[in-house]
Amino acid sequence: MRELCPWYALSVKHQHEAAVRLALGFKGFEALAPTYRARRRWSDRIQEIDLPLFAGYVFCRFAYAKRVQVIETPGVARVVGFGGQPAEVSEVEIAAIRAVMVSKLPVRPRRYLKPGDRVRVERGPLGGVEGTLLRVEDERLQLVIGVEMLQRSLAVELGSDMVVPKPVHGRQRMAV
Repeated sequence: MRELCPWYALSVKHQHEAAVRLALGFKGFEALAPTYRARRRWSDRIQEIDLPLFAGYVFCRFAYAKRVQVIETPGVARVVGFGGQPAEVSEVEIAAIRAVMVSKLPVRPRRYLKPGDRVRVERGPLGGVEGTLLRVEDERLQLVIGVEMLQRSLAVELGSDMVVPKPVHGRQRMAV
């Protein structure tokens, strides 16, 4: 029995996810660029459109020895990696993404936040407040705001759509 090749994430040009997926499929590679339905308002109408669930990325299964064929695909910028080494995407994570897509349940992208992240409240009565994310449960986040001089802090619960990762040195931190 032949072993399956690993999955990799590919960084692609802006709004090239679908074209890259099709081109990779044409070359014989298994590629995944999941989408979600979103409503967009134009001046004269509201329309539902498909948008990439992972904007700027396409998942592709290939033997790393064939990476040149993948990278030469129009729209592909690079194979995502760390420390100069390509990073494999877990088969379990790909299976979970596929299961969600097949389920036809409502889905949307969400910022990747984890306890300990510094965040800024973007909306609501606490707009502009910064703190440390303590816990993530369902659609609720617990944010800790500290007073260093007193060595005391408070915790407040917010909706997950109210916060964004705090920029690091003027840039947004990205989890890739």
